[in-house]
Amino acid sequence: MRKIIDNILHGIGETPLVRLNRIGREFKTEILVKPEFLNPGGSVKDRMALYIIEQAEKAGKLKPGATIVENTSGNTGVGVAMAAAIKGYKAIFTMPDKMSQEKVNLLKSFGAEVVVTKTNVPADSPESYYETAKRIARETPGSFYLNQYHSQDNIAAHYHTTGPEIFEQVDGKLDAFIADVGTGGTLSGSARFLKEKIPGIKIIGVDIKGSVFYDWYKRQVMIEPFVYQVEGIGDDQLTGAMDFSVLDDMVQVDDRESFLMARRLCTEEGLFAGGSSGSAVCGVLKYLTDNPGVKRVVTILPDSGSRYLSKFYRDEWMSERGYAGGNGNQ
Repeated sequence: MRKIIDNILHGIGETPLVRLNRIGREFKTEILVKPEFLNPGGSVKDRMALYIIEQAEKAGKLKPGATIVENTSGNTGVGVAMAAAIKGYKAIFTMPDKMSQEKVNLLKSFGAEVVVTKTNVPADSPESYYETAKRIARETPGSFYLNQYHSQDNIAAHYHTTGPEIFEQVDGKLDAFIADVGTGGTLSGSARFLKEKIPGIKIIGVDIKGSVFYDWYKRQVMIEPFVYQVEGIGDDQLTGAMDFSVLDDMVQVDDRESFLMARRLCTEEGLFAGGSSGSAVCGVLKYLTDNPGVKRVVTILPDSGSRYLSKFYRDEWMSERGYAGGNGNQ
């Protein structure tokens, strides 16, 4: 137990594993989830944001008083903004307009500047949040572009933290690790470590319909991506932080089942998690349907439901989009 820490950044990591007792009980499998929303910034991205910043400091790429620029769906921005507040950096973030207003307001609360861009444009469009961030970084003297989607330090962050934590928590006994693919860093880094330590472990990625990863992995085909509603999972381009070589399989989920599962996590397991957490658990159940003999699996719950109170936790929002409302059992 930590009693006193020097600053909030020392509170990152060491999240527990929690057993699901109701969801998935039809399988004879121990389903363990890692609630990364217990990190101080509210998501798994705290780990990567701090790691990349500290590596940049060591390499001399990030100077005192500099401005950190990044394109983010919100959670990485919070991790960066939290670190920037403590370390004395400025922060500018670009974010697609499909992201929740809670995320925008949260980033501004840390003193960051937020530039909202169009969602439904190609990744290489000057109007995309990727290219807008690159332009701002070029135009800002002394800036540091975090580049989470392609940074190898994104992978290294989870190789050195998330993977070892899981290995220790399960005493080295784990049949499968299943996680969302967003930037790919959490899955790739954790999987690299676990594959080194646990012979025969299966690594399963979870992608969302509309994203390019699933079809690329399965058929080596780049589909035309389309807009989906779950935040923080999938992408419209392949990323340098995704190591496909660690995968044994990939499953695909959609918006509706992800949101309904997230609501079930809250009402049935007391886990107030975001939509991508619902995606991850749906992915677990789909994998177990085809692999019923698995004894123990671990998945990541990337962020908190507090980011989405104005979205899928509202019955009206769900109904307007043709998704079932209620407690997620409909």
